[in-house]
Amino acid sequence: MGDTYGDWLREQREAAGFTQQRLADEAIMSRTHIAHIEAGRRVPSAEDALRLDRALNTGDVLSRFRPGKDRRPVAPHFESALVLEQQATMIREFALSYVPGILQTKRYADAVLRVGFPPLSSEERGNAVATRLERAKILTDPVTPVVWALLDEAVLSRPVGGREAMAEQITHLVRLVESERVRLHVMPFSLGAHPLLEGMTALMWFEDQPPVAYTEVMHSGELHDSPASVERFQAAYDLALGDALPLKESLALMRATAKGYGHHG
Repeated sequence: MGDTYGDWLREQREAAGFTQQRLADEAIMSRTHIAHIEAGRRVPSAEDALRLDRALNTGDVLSRFRPGKDRRPVAPHFESALVLEQQATMIREFALSYVPGILQTKRYADAVLRVGFPPLSSEERGNAVATRLERAKILTDPVTPVVWALLDEAVLSRPVGGREAMAEQITHLVRLVESERVRLHVMPFSLGAHPLLEGMTALMWFEDQPPVAYTEVMHSGELHDSPASVERFQAAYDLALGDALPLKESLALMRATAKGYGHHG
């Protein structure tokens, strides 16, 4: 067995007589994703590892020894994106319904996780909230990653967790923007339709690998790493950003909204 998970995957693929493209076809993955796993730049999700085991007839070895299995719990479809989020040098988020995970407060995150189905136990929910707060630690670095957030106004208008929790959450966003750690723009209701209305989108750039896009809708998410796909998502993001409120106006709207929820600080 090679020194790393990626080495061993490559050995098994070559022993089976598969090219990266053949394995990608058999495992229903992209060839670039296989290449990144073999190079040690990405960690497969639990579902990816299961499909690789099946394609290579390796039992459950790739699933059992998958790196990062002991990380705190996240939705299965987000596992690969979580690894990349921690490696990114730039992140651009668009949120349609909820504040992006790395920008959530504890009370807001708890409220979001309470409404899932099937419901989580108190212990599971506590662990999931802790995971979101742990993810947010990437913002303790004063420079990297560069974070841009684009929020649909609906994110601010829905009182997730109640008025007090929502005021606290929006105030947290305002402070991040005022500290110049995060740049944030709001897509106002008055705009009507815009290119990102179909769901949540995240774009990530890295020091030593190509950019990726991650999209999510109810109970499902997908990582996109083909250059053509990433370019399409980037173009949609740029178009939407061009129609968003300027930074100062976005800040004014957030302050007014927080005040409307009862925050007077």
